Amino acid sequence: MSKRRVLFVVHNHPAVRPGGAEAYALELYRAMRESPAYEPMLVARVGPHGEIEPPRHPGAPFSTVGDDQNEYFLFTETEGCDFFMETYRDKSLYTTYIADFLQTFKPDVVHFQHTHFMGYDLISLVKRMLPDAPILYTLHEYLPMCHRDGQLVRTKTEALCLGPSPRRCNECFPDWSPQNFFLRELRIKSHLAHVDTFLCPSNFLLERYADWGIPREKLRFEDYGRVPQTPRPAPIESRRRTRVGFFGQINPYKGVDVLLKTMEILAREAPDIHLYMHGANIDVLPDDQRELIDEALARIGDNVTFAGAYGPAQVPRLMSTIDWVVVPSRWWENSPLVIQEAFMHGRPVICSGIGGMAEKVAHGVNGLHFGVSNPDDLARTIRTAAETPGLWERLRDGIPQIYRMDDHIASLTRIYDELMGRREPAPAAPAPLAAVG
Repeated sequence: MSKRRVLFVVHNHPAVRPGGAEAYALELYRAMRESPAYEPMLVARVGPHGEIEPPRHPGAPFSTVGDDQNEYFLFTETEGCDFFMETYRDKSLYTTYIADFLQTFKPDVVHFQHTHFMGYDLISLVKRMLPDAPILYTLHEYLPMCHRDGQLVRTKTEALCLGPSPRRCNECFPDWSPQNFFLRELRIKSHLAHVDTFLCPSNFLLERYADWGIPREKLRFEDYGRVPQTPRPAPIESRRRTRVGFFGQINPYKGVDVLLKTMEILAREAPDIHLYMHGANIDVLPDDQRELIDEALARIGDNVTFAGAYGPAQVPRLMSTIDWVVVPSRWWENSPLVIQEAFMHGRPVICSGIGGMAEKVAHGVNGLHFGVSNPDDLARTIRTAAETPGLWERLRDGIPQIYRMDDHIASLTRIYDELMGRREPAPAAPAPLAAVG
């Protein structure tokens, strides 16, 4: 029996622009290649303007990734994106290039990981071109409902937002009228209506989309599957657990400013506590944000080491050098991959006590919570973590098993099969027997 074909679509390739959703999508694609039931394909958008632009064929937006004939880059220009309506201005991207791609490969299932830089129009295009192909969409943040990078954080106060409305969104973006936001919501929902199943890696995110109006029967909890990594062996030492690690993208939503303010406090109160910052994409930050980080690092002194970007293969070694993983994000987060990576390597997590972070990390069981955007509370929490005898060992013992990629693929296969079964035409009724004379 030949394999069915599943197409994954994602907004960036981690080889070009690192990120959690991107890393998960590539990991899933590579693991799915071992599936006996589905042959995967991956289309990852890439583009210029500060990104590492791989070679491409003149006149065509598609290019294979290395020698893999099932993995493709899709080039779009950043200035060609309408980031308010989340569409691409040059409609030939859909009507010519992607339509030809779909017509050529005819995937049996299309699983969107993201449509940023490409547009939600892709969903309607798939529905029109492949009416029998089930469509899935993994929701990684809140971009369909929130124009502020999908973070649900207010622009003027930096307060957390539980959900949008045209009036509230206009307060955040006065240049866009409530009517503009009403039309934005209608347009995006019209495309999302073609999705058969939305996969939600946290129940918190699932509830936000249900509140926004996505039919609850289309929303399904399904966490990220991960390929287990082997922790580096380390001696069990009787010492203060003073080494804190940050892993992830360097941007304001990740709470880097909160963390650096915390380390300023700890430089005075507990100078033996040391932060190792491992982060990517600092090169694409606006100049003023980079200057703030540089100034904070200069003020803090010797208890912060900025180690820069890292690759997946380096994670076991880097995790072995620290005691705690801190996740100080200022937005709701969904299901941060770094939490799973910390748990894989036996590292308790100190995180903001909100959203998907609080859902994944049980306070006092396998980690500690602190008040979001509160450097004083984070400093107190880190000191408690470092100074309480036996706490690190107890929290480490409470770390759960991660959701393995093999189990995740088995779950996705069941979901794909279920949706495919709904689309299978009913068998024809048998012809009536001729009357016997």
